[in-house]
Amino acid sequence: MTAKASCGRPIEYRERFAGCDQRDAMGILPAPRLIAMRPPKDFFRPLAVGAPTPPREIPFRPSRMIHFFDPSNAKMAAKVPQMAAQVDVLLGNLEDAVKAENKEAARAGLVAIASSTDFGDTQLWTRVNALDSPWVLDDLTTLVPAIGRKLDVVMVPKVEGAEDIHYVDRLLAQLEAKAGLTRPILIHAILETARGVANVEEICGASPRMQGLSLGPADLAANRRMKTTRVGGGHPGYLVREDPPALDDGALAYTADRGIFQQDLWHYTIARMVDACATHGIYAYYGPFGDIKDVVACEDQFRNAFLLGCVGAWSLHPVQVDIAKKVFSPDPKDVRHALRVIEAMGDGTGAVMLDGRMEDDASCKQCQVQVDLARALAARDPELAAAYGF
Repeated sequence: MTAKASCGRPIEYRERFAGCDQRDAMGILPAPRLIAMRPPKDFFRPLAVGAPTPPREIPFRPSRMIHFFDPSNAKMAAKVPQMAAQVDVLLGNLEDAVKAENKEAARAGLVAIASSTDFGDTQLWTRVNALDSPWVLDDLTTLVPAIGRKLDVVMVPKVEGAEDIHYVDRLLAQLEAKAGLTRPILIHAILETARGVANVEEICGASPRMQGLSLGPADLAANRRMKTTRVGGGHPGYLVREDPPALDDGALAYTADRGIFQQDLWHYTIARMVDACATHGIYAYYGPFGDIKDVVACEDQFRNAFLLGCVGAWSLHPVQVDIAKKVFSPDPKDVRHALRVIEAMGDGTGAVMLDGRMEDDASCKQCQVQVDLARALAARDPELAAAYGF
């Protein structure tokens, strides 16, 4: 619904009932109340005096793998400098996989690690505890003043709606202002509930700080009442079966052996997440793949996500780092083909025949996606630069 302001420009309104269940004696709902929405220009104003200006766009940074480590684990902590040279993103995990009695040690460990480590151009992220936990407030009020200058992204678990992002957004602004930070810390949300998936578009657009979304398959499966105990990946029971073959008399042989094709449990959710992220100029990620030993299925799941539009995935073990690096980097053959198409298309309009295939402006745009990603990754990875010929 719109109304005209005194200057003649429309003001957007939304309708809200004062109370959905507050019917009168005749069972009639009250008249809707009109509430003016936040003006667009206010969206990019700091939410606290002295806080850094929110970003107007989220630039792409290579993040093929978000590598998790437990800051309370001394063995893992000792490997952080080594891992920083091998991965795109290092994430200090404070939530799941950290026992309750180790929460404070993990928080303190992350402060110590971040303070003493030169990460170079590797991003430092953290996953804080859930917003309904007794630890999250201390996570944020400790980390932002102590290591906010090194912290790139705060990953927020179990986000269910824009209100969760609004809370973290305001709190980060207040803490940044108090700490004198000049660069805003970004927010990454995990989709782990059915409500979060249902609200995915409003989550993506809730704040200029939004960097991206990750799929959290295990918690999401439990919340949806899905009948799988796997952490990501497929399931042999989720399948399509071939039709029964026909016998000579035309009858169907229902008892014959019939081929089966396992399906992807997460296709719908990933596709919806990718669309929401692309709409708002942020980035989609596949989450964890729990069967560390099944490197073949892990690569398949990561590649499905990559082809659908995800830019990276979580790595829970060093063996998954190389898988993510391989899968989320364009194949050199595809990059060479994309460069040929772009060159043949000239100004990008019209159509040409190349190797027996028609290429037009749409295919040129597809090729440009591959080339842009390849150039961004090559700037960080000398081996890829050589493979791409850049």
